[in-house]
Amino acid sequence: MKLRYVAALLLAGTVLLGCDNKSIPDQKFASVDITGGEWGKEFQLTDHTGKPRTLADFKGKAVVLFFGYTNCPDVCPTTMVKLASAMEKLGKDAERVQVLMVTLDPQRDTQELLAKYVPAFHPPFLGLTGTEQQVDAAAKEFKVIRVLQKPNEDGFYTVDHSGQTYAFDPQGRLRLFFRDAQPAEDIVQDLKTLLKT
Repeated sequence: MKLRYVAALLLAGTVLLGCDNKSIPDQKFASVDITGGEWGKEFQLTDHTGKPRTLADFKGKAVVLFFGYTNCPDVCPTTMVKLASAMEKLGKDAERVQVLMVTLDPQRDTQELLAKYVPAFHPPFLGLTGTEQQVDAAAKEFKVIRVLQKPNEDGFYTVDHSGQTYAFDPQGRLRLFFRDAQPAEDIVQDLKTLLKT
């Protein structure tokens, strides 16, 4: 998927611009450290129970944020399985992590559908949706590429999108970028490091 490479290049450019934050101690991560980036600050969406959500709702927990959709044939279910595996490997520490999946297809991904799909991977996971404008704003804020393809004769369409996952520390600061190829073990180790901050 070409979009993944474009997204990686965009992110690399952002990282090279100097995401510096003197108030956060130097830490070693297996994933890409994007601490101090001037983007990925907020979203205003609704979870699959109907509750309005912002990042502030999860302060005190590390947050893992992924953008996908329920009809995705490849990267979305693979990522969700990997994140569920990481939560299992974290053991009791998983109680201090909240995984969020933001739909990129709010027209089809209703709250009811997200309520079945997202927790099926791991019960505490939350699906987030919103209006087309809210979802588009969140995708832009987090530099996620999103292209709705033309529907086929049956009305079915796919959504091409970049496959990155983000992690925030318990203070609500954007810290890490997980690539789609990142193994669950790396995610576990990096989340353990974030939980110590």
